[in-house]
Amino acid sequence: MVHGRDPVLHDVGGGRQNWKPGVNFSDWSTHQHFYIGDWLYFGFDKNLYSVLEVNKSNQESCNEADFITNITKGGRDVFELKEARPYYFISGRGFCFQGMKLSVNVENTPPALPPSPGGSSFPPKFFGHSHLPMLVASVFWLFVG
Repeated sequence: MVHGRDPVLHDVGGGRQNWKPGVNFSDWSTHQHFYIGDWLYFGFDKNLYSVLEVNKSNQESCNEADFITNITKGGRDVFELKEARPYYFISGRGFCFQGMKLSVNVENTPPALPPSPGGSSFPPKFFGHSHLPMLVASVFWLFVG
């Protein structure tokens, strides 16, 4: 656990084998929240694609020559987000030009939520409008039925 929050494994592109052309990685990443300690999972055909960490200008120009880290191992590769900063990734072999590039902005881990007053172990939404009638009915039938 990292500062009160479990790390999250993000399936890049939204699926287990989505590091491939035709996936909108920009759209996918804008709907995610990335924090220090989270992981990226890249699932791909290792005979076709690769995963390279690059800087921003090399990502924009699809320059694979000056990569920072080659993440490619076996086609089911993970990368830990260790710092609060932007990260940039591309696929080599020309596939970056077909849209295989990703940028993620990693944030500091949010603080842990303080315990609720009274020490209740129920989540705050448990006593919302939809759960309270079910709880009352269940208790009623427990004693009557």
